[in-house]
Amino acid sequence: MFNGTVVAAYGRQYRVERTDGTKLLCFPRGKKSDAACGDQVIVEQTSATQGVISSIEARRTLLYRSDHFKQKLIAANVTQVVVVVATEPAYSDELITRCIVAAESQDIKVLIVLNKCDLSDRVANARAPLAQYEKLGYRVLELSATHDSALLLPHLADHLSLLIGQSGMGKSTLINALVPEAGAATREISAALNTGKHTTTHSRLYHLGAEAALIDSPGLTEFGLHHLSPQAVALAFLELRPLLGHCRFRNCRHDREPDCCIQAALGHGDIDPRRYAAFRSLCAETG
Repeated sequence: MFNGTVVAAYGRQYRVERTDGTKLLCFPRGKKSDAACGDQVIVEQTSATQGVISSIEARRTLLYRSDHFKQKLIAANVTQVVVVVATEPAYSDELITRCIVAAESQDIKVLIVLNKCDLSDRVANARAPLAQYEKLGYRVLELSATHDSALLLPHLADHLSLLIGQSGMGKSTLINALVPEAGAATREISAALNTGKHTTTHSRLYHLGAEAALIDSPGLTEFGLHHLSPQAVALAFLELRPLLGHCRFRNCRHDREPDCCIQAALGHGDIDPRRYAAFRSLCAETG
């Protein structure tokens, strides 16, 4: 038996790294497959190259997306979520909000990266929607993955960070710039898991020195948060937190109820209408 870290997760197959850096192809014990990239696990070695995951250590955090029917684990034990958007193609403001809500629900720090800033004529338009997040205190870092990716490194120190975003935002280019051996690691995992063209559909962990690591996740088109309650959603909106519990009615839905503090703040211009619309949409989805 040995302790290890899940550095790749695909279906019912996992790549587990031992403390000495060696990796084994591992499988869950039984039918349930519930390990995630970043998990600390205990493995029973069954051969020189394979093992069985006996148990998963207690997690500090767990990020996953869900709908009415199923959930998809993304990463475990991360301390920071890095949401990558770009000057082109157009990015989804709603997806940014959902990533932030998921992170806030687990008390995880958030960093937004605006990539492809070498396309200078498109930076202003791409930057404008991010002002609402900066106003709330979220950090926004502008860079070009092909020219100055090193600007991100100080923000990754002492963190296990999850890189997340839509396809086409340049996440792979950023990973390859930060982790030159990432291509080789991907091929190694691909060979071990025998996943062929599907290698981009699972998360992978890369080390950035002794004190930092980065998990690259598949490109997202949606981020369901059906597992969160409306109360948890409200708490994940930083601008709403100070107002919660001060409405006239204890079970206020912050919609059309009289003497609603959130409605009043919205009317006074203290809450961005786009953020409020996102909040109501998520409450309707999760309620």
